[in-house]
Amino acid sequence: MSNELQDQVALITGSTSGMGEAIARRFSNEGASVVINGTNEERGKSIEKSITDGGGSAFFYKADVSNAEEVEAMVSAAVDRFSKLSILVPNAGILGNGLATEISLETWHQTIGVNLNGVYYLCRYGLPELIKAGGGTVVINASIASFKSFPNHPAYCASKGALIPLMKNLAKDYAEHKIRVNALCPGPVDTPLIWDSVKAFPNADSIIDETIQMTCTKRLGTPEDVAEAALYFASERSSFITGASLTIDGGVMC
Repeated sequence: MSNELQDQVALITGSTSGMGEAIARRFSNEGASVVINGTNEERGKSIEKSITDGGGSAFFYKADVSNAEEVEAMVSAAVDRFSKLSILVPNAGILGNGLATEISLETWHQTIGVNLNGVYYLCRYGLPELIKAGGGTVVINASIASFKSFPNHPAYCASKGALIPLMKNLAKDYAEHKIRVNALCPGPVDTPLIWDSVKAFPNADSIIDETIQMTCTKRLGTPEDVAEAALYFASERSSFITGASLTIDGGVMC
């Protein structure tokens, strides 16, 4: 442990499993106080206890990121608990599988609500706190779906595609406040989401093996692979980088 994030306070949405959980644990190992978020309270409390039992500083807050009022309350609770915020990681995401003409309007709006609006809400209410803290970093978890389409994923791809221009706009607008904004674009990572995603493909039984063969590394990514990239963007090692997107995909996009 190098304490790269010592005295920093990070709020990571969707951090009760998968990439978000790995990011929360990695940041904690580097000295950050972490705010864990999700809708599964039992899981969130368990991760909070695991981190605090290990000597870290963590706090779980249950909130639906598609609800602006709940996100605003979460940011306020985080600042009440840790006195400041310095790192935002909008990570929460859902799939919303189905053809554009067949998915329900509820599914469309829910997917946009979590994947796009949830990012905006966290930035809307969190960025003023980063400004108060004298600066900070925002690490948006986007996807390679920001750049390419997948069968039966129109809502997901639309929501993720919007995140890159949003990230670049935020990077430009908030640079004067010493805030850097970058995006992670994971590809096939072994999380519960990818196993739900394969159900949308006509070749669901074989798509994971085929995807592995499409990578240069011949394996799925791990949540820890993404957490390392998130740490890079959140730390001073990337102090001259803002408005950038990083694919973490084993070479799928090559």
